[in-house]
Amino acid sequence: MRCRLDDPILLLHPDDVPPYKKSGSVVRNSYFWALRSISDRALRGQPWEFDTCVWIALGRLLTTFAESGYLGYRETLLEFPPEAEIPDVIRGVSTWADSDDLWP
Repeated sequence: MRCRLDDPILLLHPDDVPPYKKSGSVVRNSYFWALRSISDRALRGQPWEFDTCVWIALGRLLTTFAESGYLGYRETLLEFPPEAEIPDVIRGVSTWADSDDLWP
């Protein structure tokens, strides 16, 4: 998921957050609700916001869903711009995005 830091807020790209689908997969819908429950703001069509106080929970949540094997790698990994410094607390679930995948 493309993301960026607007200190002290981590923003997830609105196109990359998991969609909720009424008749969708239980795992994907659970992932949606779990992420949404720890976000500070999660409005449709806008970046989802996560304050530093939930970054540990965010890292654990992403790790758990990644290890489940039901979701794709890019769905459970935070992708930062190449020049960004990745915070230590979420480094294990983060990487730098390719130049083709940057969030403008």
